[in-house]
Amino acid sequence: MRATITEDGLVRLPAELRRKHGLSLGVTLYIEDTGDAIMLRTIDQIVARSQALSRKLLAGTAGASVEDFLAERMGHAK
Repeated sequence: MRATITEDGLVRLPAELRRKHGLSLGVTLYIEDTGDAIMLRTIDQIVARSQALSRKLLAGTAGASVEDFLAERMGHAK
């Protein structure tokens, strides 16, 4: 696929990409410069990626779940 930067700096994403990634009019995209590429993500994509990374990093760690955290906080509240 291909896109062109206009004179005023706008880039029009191809319709196929917008449909594939659920991008509709007014959706805010966050831009990340990875050094050798530019990544565009929605906040939902950022949150999902962060959650997946957290699950991977904390897998099997005792006391690391939200339920564990809430149980601990409830214990302190009593």
